[in-house]
Amino acid sequence: MKLLLPLLALSTMLLAPAVAADGASGPVYELRVYTTHTGKMPDLLKRFREHTCALFERHGMKNIGYWLPVETQDQDTLYYVLEHKSRNAAKASWAAFGADPEWKQVASASEANGKIVTKVVSTFVEPTDYTPAKIPALTGKHVYELRTYTTNEGKLADLDARFRNHTMKLFEKHGMTNVLYTHPLDADKGAGHILIYFLAHDSVAAAKKSFDTFRADPEWVKVRDASEASGPILKISPPASIFLTPTDFSALK
Repeated sequence: MKLLLPLLALSTMLLAPAVAADGASGPVYELRVYTTHTGKMPDLLKRFREHTCALFERHGMKNIGYWLPVETQDQDTLYYVLEHKSRNAAKASWAAFGADPEWKQVASASEANGKIVTKVVSTFVEPTDYTPAKIPALTGKHVYELRTYTTNEGKLADLDARFRNHTMKLFEKHGMTNVLYTHPLDADKGAGHILIYFLAHDSVAAAKKSFDTFRADPEWVKVRDASEASGPILKISPPASIFLTPTDFSALK
């Protein structure tokens, strides 16, 4: 399923730092989705592996994770997440990156046989107050699930309360790892009614089994029904979901 763009709760979870609505204070994250020309994904991955990731770090951008869709027919799409100190810092970092002579040389050399990327979608997001204080340092082999929830008007706070007080703990109970929970910062990307988050699973099969047991859990049924006593929370149901596998150079594995 294509992502609709408008990321184990830690046993000793701390609240993430608060951020301003405009991302003026940080951190903020940037979810970027690249679509390549047919057959050009290996060239894009090589450029990230050998050059781009290091250049990002040079200019103050932290590499969080890089993923390809599990579905083999969608191997022209790369998803990745960067962390910035603030929205303004992100703007400055991108400007410095774009002007870097090394980047210009790398970009030119990598496209000697034609352009690589056809489309870039960038979504700036801020962490929710209930996201893990630190992104779990996962190693080994995992499948990640990127989920996007769109709420009815005025219902985002209800959804947040449900995740904060119940859902994350129930995910952990059923074998899922909470990685990152965010809200878009910009109105055209769903600010005020979108939740974007990442889970980690041992496999796609494990994810499906976990969600089956989660949905059948009497505690979840009770929580869901109580939270929607005044009306459904989600505008789009089921929510958008896509399974992703980390690239070989992703910090998250």
